[in-house]
Amino acid sequence: MQITETSADGLKREIQVVLSAQELAERRDKRLDELKDTVQIKGFRKGKVPAAHLKKVYGRQLMAEILQDAVDESSKKALDDRNERPAGQPKIDFPEDEKFVETVIEGQADFSYSMTYEIIPKFDVVDFSTLELERLVADVESDEIDKAIQQLAERNVTHEPSETEGAADGFKLKIDFVGTIDGEAFEGGTAEGIELVMGQGGFIPGFEDGLMGAKAGEDRTLNVTFPEDYQVETLKGKAAVFAAKVTEVATPKEPEINDEFAVTLGAENLEKLREMVSEQMVREYEQVSRMKMKRVLLDQLNEKHDFELPPTLVESEFEGIWSQVTQRLEQEGKTFEDEKKNEAEQRVEFRDVAERRVRLGLVLGEIGESNKVEVSQDELRQALFQEAQQYPGQAREVYEFYEKTPGAIAQLRAPIFEDKVIDLIVADAKVVDKKVSVEELAKPLDEDEADEAEAVDAAKDGAA
Repeated sequence: MQITETSADGLKREIQVVLSAQELAERRDKRLDELKDTVQIKGFRKGKVPAAHLKKVYGRQLMAEILQDAVDESSKKALDDRNERPAGQPKIDFPEDEKFVETVIEGQADFSYSMTYEIIPKFDVVDFSTLELERLVADVESDEIDKAIQQLAERNVTHEPSETEGAADGFKLKIDFVGTIDGEAFEGGTAEGIELVMGQGGFIPGFEDGLMGAKAGEDRTLNVTFPEDYQVETLKGKAAVFAAKVTEVATPKEPEINDEFAVTLGAENLEKLREMVSEQMVREYEQVSRMKMKRVLLDQLNEKHDFELPPTLVESEFEGIWSQVTQRLEQEGKTFEDEKKNEAEQRVEFRDVAERRVRLGLVLGEIGESNKVEVSQDELRQALFQEAQQYPGQAREVYEFYEKTPGAIAQLRAPIFEDKVIDLIVADAKVVDKKVSVEELAKPLDEDEADEAEAVDAAKDGAA
């Protein structure tokens, strides 16, 4: 095999690979020799078919297979020999001369092809010990635990049927209804035994308002209008009338916060419940703190690394971002002008985001590779199990999706890989704990921090 570099422009490379006719013939003859003991040809005993006859019958088919295998093997070997990592799938071009291809298949000429690709640039990774980070630390206060338990009580409200109470916020109603538009019933507008909790906004605007004060057994006529952005196209903006019958009204009863309530939540008593809530809040505070520190770390990594980026990676990342932006506008029926934004300026801004994502992805990938960071099968199984838990009753479908969808497992691996790399960096960085209030810890992201949040997601993609 001969490898010749025909072009080198920045990160772009073009090489020509030549496989000699002799090498290909040797591969073909070896395959024919293996084949003779397995094929059965009329007029010959098994294993006794002459090589010349095998070549006549199977030569062209075998040579086509050999060429494909040879391209796969030689392209990988060419990159390995040159010690280059392509930034994407290399583009391989074959000669278009049909006569040339024919002579190659017949074993009468050398085979050549060209391969074009962009390489991942080589760069020096920053010394982790020069990075300075703050880790925000917030204590769990007793009143915060009280608030959390109160919220638990509010989420575990029970309802008791009442024959005399009129519906109000928090009451649970059971209703039957028939909806019409211009006097005609419409699909999905009729139901029986539907439960709704007043004040939760589970129905279209005006529906619950028309049920306020209703008692069990009462009939109500509800005049409502479907929102313009309603999910059913034929109902958008349409005025409708619902004939509703309230079959049951149940008043809310909030549980008393005591040992008995704690037992219903899986704790031995109220004291143990407070401990459980406190531990959960500590974990949540630590997660928020880590997220903010990670954003600052990614910001520093982005600032301290400056190298040429593979154009195709940047373009691919930008196209993905831009597609999401334009799809959102389309779904909302808006334009850039509606949001008082300039499309050209937005393109520049999001291209900067794309470059940042690619840069951070390459940096984290390089750190992980050079430090032999790996994601174990046990870690992947655990991640898959957690993913399946988010879809109760659909675990089998989730597992099948990850088993059959190319690249899906990589999406599970990426955040695990990223977390391991971040931990590796933080272990050597200068980290100072800073005591803050819960309010400061939970402060909403400003615009700069939002950019850093973009980088977090990008690093996951890049690390993959």
